[in-house]
This record gives sequence, C-alpha cells and structure tokens, in this order.
Amino acid sequence: MSKANEGRYGLLIDYEFCTGCHSCEVACIKEHEMPKDQYGIHLLQDGPRKQYDGKWEWTNLPIPTSLCDLCEDRVAKDKLPTCVHHCQAQVMYYGLVSDLVKKMETKPKMVLFAPK
Repeated sequence: MSKANEGRYGLLIDYEFCTGCHSCEVACIKEHEMPKDQYGIHLLQDGPRKQYDGKWEWTNLPIPTSLCDLCEDRVAKDKLPTCVHHCQAQVMYYGLVSDLVKKMETKPKMVLFAPK
C-alpha cells in the first residue's frame, strides 16, 4: 500500500450509504490521540430536509480535515487508514487515486480526498 513512486493515494467516501455512526471519527481520534474537539475526519450531517418533490433527504458526510495524514504510520505497516478499517457501513475506500476515480464513475454520491 505504501510503496514509493506507485502514485498518489487517497480516500474515497460513498456518502449515499454512510449511516452516521461516527466510527471513523472515533477511530481517528483514538489512533492519533487527538485532544477534545480536534479531528482528522469529522462527520457532518445535512438534514433532515424536505425536497421540492416531497421526499426527505438526510445526508451523513465524513469530511477529512487538514489534520488527516491518511494514517501514514499505519499505511507504512501495510494497514488501512483507521477510518477505513473501522467504517461499519464499509463506505470508505483507500487506494491509488487513479483506481478510486474509476470506482467513482459507478456511483453518483461519492467524494474523493487526495492530499498532496
């Protein structure tokens, strides 16, 4: 996973099926021993809100922050980033950005985090 010169790595999140359980957030805080109110990934919620067609929408979206380093220490040991490993809904993916972009083409509600 952490092989040099293989390409750029990132985190892909399928927020259509995120349940809002906060497992990614808690795992990150524990892994990095972050102080209160500091996050490497933070779960934001939008809704519930009624759309013009009468349907209700409620979206959970885990957002990596500037403190996220994609768990470089874990990845160096061939482990997944802790948020991916602990995601109970299995909606987070780690890998080469080029591979994640291909995966994005299959679904409409995905976001890609690809730090430099």
